[in-house]
Parts: sequence; structure tokens; C-alpha cells
Amino acid sequence: MAKSNLAALLKRLDEARTQHGSVSEQHYLQLLTSAGRIDFGADAQSLIRFHDVCLFLRAFPPGQRVLRLADRLLAEFEKRVKAALAAGADADDFAPEEVAGIAGTVVEATYSYPMMCWLVQHHTHAISVAWDQFERETQRASTWPRFFPLLEEDSFTEANVPYLEWLKTARGRQAELPWLVQCFQRLPISEKEKGELYDSLELLVRWDLSGSLASRTVARRSVRQFYFHRTPLIVRRQVSLADELSKPALPMKILSRKQAEKTLDTVKETLGVRYRELYGTSNSDPGWVVQCSVGRGVEIHLWGLTPETRHPLRAYLAGFTLKNGVPINYFEVLSLFDWLELGFNTFPAYRDGETAWIYAQTLRLLRQIYGVKVISVYPYQIGDGNEEAIDSGAFWFYRKLGFRSMNPGLEKLAQAEEKKVLADRAYRTSARTLRRLSKAHVVYEMPGADVGAWDGFAIRNIGFALQRRMAREFGGDVARMRKLCTEKIARQLNAEPEQMSANQQKAFADFAMAVSLDPALSRWSPEEKAGVLDVIAAKAGKMEQRYMRLLQKHQRLRKAILRLGSSVS
Repeated sequence: MAKSNLAALLKRLDEARTQHGSVSEQHYLQLLTSAGRIDFGADAQSLIRFHDVCLFLRAFPPGQRVLRLADRLLAEFEKRVKAALAAGADADDFAPEEVAGIAGTVVEATYSYPMMCWLVQHHTHAISVAWDQFERETQRASTWPRFFPLLEEDSFTEANVPYLEWLKTARGRQAELPWLVQCFQRLPISEKEKGELYDSLELLVRWDLSGSLASRTVARRSVRQFYFHRTPLIVRRQVSLADELSKPALPMKILSRKQAEKTLDTVKETLGVRYRELYGTSNSDPGWVVQCSVGRGVEIHLWGLTPETRHPLRAYLAGFTLKNGVPINYFEVLSLFDWLELGFNTFPAYRDGETAWIYAQTLRLLRQIYGVKVISVYPYQIGDGNEEAIDSGAFWFYRKLGFRSMNPGLEKLAQAEEKKVLADRAYRTSARTLRRLSKAHVVYEMPGADVGAWDGFAIRNIGFALQRRMAREFGGDVARMRKLCTEKIARQLNAEPEQMSANQQKAFADFAMAVSLDPALSRWSPEEKAGVLDVIAAKAGKMEQRYMRLLQKHQRLRKAILRLGSSVS
């Protein structure tokens, strides 16, 4: 097919997608069938475009026949990719983050130690180290002697050390990367220290997605009943957060350990092939994974962190969403008292697909679990250092859902922009103004919220206050400060940390340093002090839902933390 005809066909597919639900299934079938017969040659960009249309229609199908055809076309895509590369397509065209992970391509990324342990267990034969791009010679010289007897004779004094020869000789017939990861796993140090040592090498790993079910082309979970879009998609102006958040509780299911591990494997693959990795995927707790079907073929999964990897103060959740079994987005949640901060990221291929409604269901589920009343979005999500968010007008996505800027000056600017839009429907906010608007959090406050209470809060303000105290009173000795704060707060709360579990001791020490900044702690009532101990015990519990509920009941503690976090002196 002539290039102009191919472009015209892809344009018709894009136009049909913008009218999704109003376009007949037969029309889609005709367009997909025609595109499926095309030899794309070396035209990688058109091939990628067609790929993502097929993915969108697999997640948001107008009917059973389109769903089956999209599945068939996607199953054949690896052959098309290989053919395009053989015809001269540039492999780098398949590398950008927004398109990475297509079947038949290779993903190159630097993964964390926990992720590498998982990769060598589940994708051993598909991964290798890109030694041709390795630059951390000093780190290798100091790290590898732990695994290779007498390597110090070479690495400490010689030039041009043949490290790969050492590695090849030592591993024998074992695969290179799994053997190397096992060396780290055998070290007699903590998992955290192993991770720090491995991560210092910054190994670039090649993940070959040929024949892999992990590629974004074919990655999906089985579905009992599909949802077909025979009417127009729900758009942002049809979504009321207030209405959605006032609806009855959603049905939740806590997955069995086996189901949870399978779900978390899917998440690691989904993000890994897109160069992405969350703290919550590397340190996920399979002991508590929640599944929730919210309707319209949408299924949300949530999970927390293992007790030993939790944040000192904020509760953490991570999640991802399936649409008709296809992974379409992921998110991270940090919470404290009645406040919650959400980072919500929909993959590019699905951003035209009811994003506002799915976002509202995510908030609805999170409020149900934690009982929060204040939702904030951090600046990166709306464009601070994120040109993709600027280009998409992300600020207005949140603004039209009811969010306001937490900065008074920027809120006035947003209101001025709204007046310009009302006066001239053709008016569009400039990229320069959007960048200004992105410099502060935006917030949505529900009925009953303490309006404005969190506007000046930042968890790092507490951290900076601790650093100043450490420098002023402890000479920069963090271990001494941690010990003395723990002892002092234990006396004030009448607690015995030495009788606690290891995770409770860590939680106690973390809290001790934070609350030691409040000089009024010694004057708290016995009930308030006992409440702090309950909070700390819950922080180290099976999951952090009870921790959040106890925080919301402790108004004295909330007032103290809010004051400390809102101070910049």
C-alpha cells in the first residue's frame, strides 16, 4: 500500500477512536481488516500507531468481533516488528518510554535489586547485561572482589582488568546475570545493604521481549465477562467527583497469597517493560492485595508495603487498573491523617478512555479504605518538570474535577484564566502559564474537611527540622540522635521499646524523632500518650489501614504533626 494510503487509513482509525461508541462495530472491522493486510515495511512509526489503536480497542472494544480481531492482530505483531527491523527500521524508534514494551523488541533499563531478583526468577533466559554500555568501573573494582577470590590482585592495582573474563571463569556453565545476582543474595548482610551494593553498579539490563507474555502487546489477565462500549465513552465533563465519592461502598476482595503473587507479577511486568518501577512494586506485600471491580470492565488492585520497608510517617499504597483484563494505568498513594496524595498515571495508549471516570473510582476506593477527606496532587503530575503534562493540559484535568491550587497566588491566576475562557471559548492557556500553575500542589477537599489545613504542609519540613536539630545538638550523629530520642520519648510515653518486635522498634524510633520536636509532648494526657503507642503498633501491623484510622482519631497528634510540617522556620 502506498504510504499516503496507509496514512489515510490510520487517520480514519484515529478519527473513529475519537468518536468511540458512536462508530459501528462493522466500520471498525473494515478498518482493522484493511490495516491488518498491510505490509508496513520499515515504517516503524505507522506500525506503532496501529499497534496502539489495536491495544485501545482490545481494552475498550465496541463488540465481541472487534475484540477477537484486535486480539488476533496483536498476537501477530511480533512478526510485524521483526519484519520491520529486517527491512531497515531503526530499533530506537521502539525505545521511547511512551511506546516501549512492544512484542519482539528489547527493553534496556537499570532495575533495582529487588526487581532483578524477581527478573532472574521469572525471565532468566530473556535478560542480559549491556556490558558495552557499562561505565561504573570504580564500583565494580570495589564490589566484585567479594565474589571472586584474588580479584583484588587485579582490580586494586592493575589497568584494563578483564572483568568479564573473571566472571566467565567463575560462573562456569551458569547463566551470567542469574549467577551474579545470586552472589549478592548470598552475602551475609541485610537485604537493604545488598540492594544498596547492587544498585551502586547501575547495571543496564537488556530484556528481550521476543515470545514473551510480558510485552505490552499481549499482557492481559483472563476476564469472565467483557464490557463492550456500544455508547459514547464517559468524558470528563460528565464526571462529578462529589457524586462519585458519595456513592455506596465498592465491593472489595482480599486475594489469596497465590492470587496476590500472580497479580504482583503482572504489575512488575507491566511497569518493567515500560522502564518503570515503583517503590511499591519492589517492596510489595503479597499478604494484603485488594481487588475491586468498579464496573464498565474496570478492575482496580491495591497493595501495601512489607512492614520493614514502610515509610516512617506516611502510609503507602500502590495500585494498578485493568480494563477488560488489559493493564491501563498505575498509581501511588501517600497518606497521613485525613490527607492523601495521589500520583495517577494512565499509559499513553489508553488516555482517551474514560480516564476521569476511572480516576474518580480510584478516589472513591481510596476514601473507602482510608476515610480521608483531603486529596492532593503533587506538582509533577500537573506539569512541574513534566512537559508531557504541560502538553496535555493536565492542570485543567484536575481543575475541572474540582481541585484548587494550594498556593493563593496561583489560585488567583487559575481563576483569572477561567474568566478568560468564559469570555472567549477559543482561548487556550499558554504553556508558560501552565508551567507557573504547576509549581504548587492542587487539592480537592470533601465535605467535612478542615479547609486549607494542609495547604502549607510538606513532610520534608519535618525532615529539615530534624536535620537542623541533628546538626545543632548531635554534631551530625544520626545514630546518637535516634538512640537518645527513642529513650526520651519512651520515658515520656511510659513505653518499653526493647519489649517490642523489630518492626515496632523501628516504627517507635521513627516516631520518636518526629514527635521529639514537639516540646508539649510531656504535657499530653495519659490517654493521648497511650494513643500514640497504639498508632505505632499499628504502623508495624499487617497493613496500614488501621494505622490510618487511629491517626484520624488522635487530634492532638494531628495538630502537632501539621504544625511541624507546615513550619518553614
